[in-house]
Amino acid sequence: MIADDTQTCQPLAGGQSLMPMLNLRVAQPEVLVDLNRIAALSFIEIQNDVVHIGAMVRYTALMHSPLIDKHVPLLAMALPYIAHQAVRNRGTIGGSVALADPAAEMPAVLKALAATIVVVSAHGQREIPAEAFFLGIYETALDEGELVHSIKIPLATSGHRFGFYELARRHGDYAMAGVAVSAQSINPCTELSIVFFGVADQPLRAVDAQAVLEGCAISDNAALTAAQQSLPAELMLGDTGVSADTRLQLARVALKRALLSMAD
Repeated sequence: MIADDTQTCQPLAGGQSLMPMLNLRVAQPEVLVDLNRIAALSFIEIQNDVVHIGAMVRYTALMHSPLIDKHVPLLAMALPYIAHQAVRNRGTIGGSVALADPAAEMPAVLKALAATIVVVSAHGQREIPAEAFFLGIYETALDEGELVHSIKIPLATSGHRFGFYELARRHGDYAMAGVAVSAQSINPCTELSIVFFGVADQPLRAVDAQAVLEGCAISDNAALTAAQQSLPAELMLGDTGVSADTRLQLARVALKRALLSMAD
């Protein structure tokens, strides 16, 4: 949200989340600022050792980008699970980042990849690690007057391995539990990054599971079971559709499946 002394102002990117919120009167800004004609926010390029993605790049463009497919495999894995094609045609990566829906795939993927969020305002530019950007349900580290400009993601190396899995009632629905995994190697596991979505009030890093698996083979059943059991039950959220206990079990299943897929 951008504000001045007289009006509240909301940026409009893809509108796939904002428009329903406006219809339901959940959001009632006085002014909408359409970002769709800002060509400078639509780019995918390699800069040194990162892939730099403009905030207005749409999901469908990411899905068809050879740079993303080659250099950010985890993002490529997650994209087909984001809603449906009609939504992916309009939805933008920057919009998802700024909204910070804890059930969305993109925040968890960016956190797992140690991405950096570039934000701008009338006072200049700053870079915020994804690890510190997502603070809660629809809550981010953006200050008043700041706008997401772009996202920087480190290039994957030939040794990197990635896993992604989510459990939803129907394909395209928000996940009841999902996980994004990155590892420098898997036999043994090194530099693991495990981040869940759809289970807590923000993308949830599984610190204990990372520690349990570090140095173990990805197919070590005892280590996998220990990692599943280490997930923090106290942080799992329940709702009218899924209890906290059920969500914990789904998270355990998603973790094992994502990890085993990395060995394929």
